Amino acid sequence: MSVVVKGISKIFGTQRAVDNISFEAKPGEVLGFLGPNGAGKTTTMKILTCFIPQSEGEAEVSGFNIQTEALKVRQSIGYLPENNPLYKEMYVKEYLSMIAAFHKVKNIKDRVGEMIERTGLQVEQRKRIGTLSKGYRQRVGLAQAMIHDPKVLILDEPTTGLDPNQLVEIRNLIKDLGKEKTVIFSTHIMQEVQAICDRVVIINKGKIVANDPIEILQQKVAGDCITNVAFKGNVNFDKIKNLPNVSEVKQLHNYVQINSKEEIGEAIYHLSVKESWVILEMRKEVSSVEDIFKELTSMSV
Repeated sequence: MSVVVKGISKIFGTQRAVDNISFEAKPGEVLGFLGPNGAGKTTTMKILTCFIPQSEGEAEVSGFNIQTEALKVRQSIGYLPENNPLYKEMYVKEYLSMIAAFHKVKNIKDRVGEMIERTGLQVEQRKRIGTLSKGYRQRVGLAQAMIHDPKVLILDEPTTGLDPNQLVEIRNLIKDLGKEKTVIFSTHIMQEVQAICDRVVIINKGKIVANDPIEILQQKVAGDCITNVAFKGNVNFDKIKNLPNVSEVKQLHNYVQINSKEEIGEAIYHLSVKESWVILEMRKEVSSVEDIFKELTSMSV
């Protein structure tokens, strides 16, 4: 495992900002780390990157203990913090070259050029960072996080300020990075989670309330299965209602919505064949990441 967290807590005065959490992040996956404001996401990321110490528990990054081997942990991590602090008076290439030098990167010029290309900074590379838009500053932050080719990337709200076109480019970049590295990715944009993440950890009030692949979460929080079927011509609703596990059938616009306790698609198909009904379209509704997030973070913990 690239990241192993065991019973980590962080206490500020009388408040437990992070409360006995445990999870793992594997190489070759993008782990979505989600939670409402104040849930403990950023605090956890700061602990893993050795910016602040934990109060209880332990964690390892790339096999190094965050408390006793902090320097080695920092060397193996690329970190983009939420507020993305940058030297605004420096030029893009100058800044990335400085960060590469700090990390003792070989062939600095080539590596900086590679990062500029991968993050789409070619047009802006000779400008001062302070003159860049927020979206391009985020790209600079991503480039500095990747400049030393770390095994683990921890990205706190990396797509903040990007326009729709930039979002697609950075999403694709993060997905590609996830094939070769361990990526822990925090965001408030639920569509990004669905598009990028292999697995999600949801934290609420300092405690983990979910730790699963998205598909498993959808099954766990789903109520009735909802199947929408478009038929050619009229069908007998009573015969659909008499199928096992069907709880409700109703007409919505040009399709029939069928609520059931279990997956019903195969039964509908066989009934349609028997009754000579023509199915134009059949699709199953699944809970979105946003639905799952709302349900799990509204629960008391």
